Amino acid sequence: MPAVRRPSVVLAMSPAHPPRLFDDRLRQRLRDLAEVDVDQIIDDFTTDEARAALHTAEVLLTCWGCPPLDADVMAATPALEAVIHSAGSVKSLITPACWQRGIAVSSAVSANAVPVAEYTLAMILLAGKRALPIQAAYRADATRRDWAAVHPGLGNYRTTVGIVGASHVGRRVLELLRPFDMRVLLADPTIDVATAEWLDVRLVGLDELVRSSDVVTIHAPDIPETRAMFDARRLAMMRSGATLINTARGRLVDTEALTAELATGRIYAVLDVTDPEPLPPDSPLFAMPNVVLTPHIAGSLGREINRMGALALDELERYARGEGFAFPVLAERLPILA
Repeated sequence: MPAVRRPSVVLAMSPAHPPRLFDDRLRQRLRDLAEVDVDQIIDDFTTDEARAALHTAEVLLTCWGCPPLDADVMAATPALEAVIHSAGSVKSLITPACWQRGIAVSSAVSANAVPVAEYTLAMILLAGKRALPIQAAYRADATRRDWAAVHPGLGNYRTTVGIVGASHVGRRVLELLRPFDMRVLLADPTIDVATAEWLDVRLVGLDELVRSSDVVTIHAPDIPETRAMFDARRLAMMRSGATLINTARGRLVDTEALTAELATGRIYAVLDVTDPEPLPPDSPLFAMPNVVLTPHIAGSLGREINRMGALALDELERYARGEGFAFPVLAERLPILA
């Protein structure tokens, strides 16, 4: 087993986050793994205190609120070798200067994917049972009805779920759906048939997926090629009674077109993200009975943030042992990541 050393680590993030990332047990583990001042949290790289700490840092342990790691920061961190991001996307953080320096980068995106996938699974199952609109109607009039007659196609047995994007979240959703008697489709232009077979899912084009699915759930990155991928044309392709779930990014859906389609009552939507976010208070989406709106809660919150902290410390331990990261972020893949 490689020898373990204790690298110099600096925490770079908003001061509110370390207590959420690291409970007492994880804080002690961090102290055991590294030379680190757990009470020094840097969110401004321009101060004298920050510059002194950065000068000897071998690893930056980052999270939300860390400023971009630009050329000035690289110049101030001559010993820096790695960035371990204890959150999801690193796009606002990692700059070309990092790659030019050969900085190794890791992300806890796979840990953040867990609660998003769990939320998605819950909403898929609730959508199939029409649980939320039925609950609202039952609360309004307290009357028993033949709900299967009110909602033709009610139930999850042998429904078709379409997953848009074989991202960390998309793949986790695939895993969670395996115990259920459902047909699952995947649309993702970045993977081939062999990869889809390895994932044990049928790969189809996006339009075919939209036409064929009872539930369409979006797990694609927010990149120029995916902006407004669910426009009026594609939304019109959805089966009557189908549900669109978006836990990815709001800009992947044309909000105006979705609002118009939902106003017909033909389809349903579960939206944890919107464009804009939040929606204006007068948005019609707030009042529509066929829409579930949640305020970006699918990702890690509360105790779930500890999972990201634990993964980051696992990566730090690998670094201390001289091993490669288990969850590296590669420069060539950054353009297609969330």
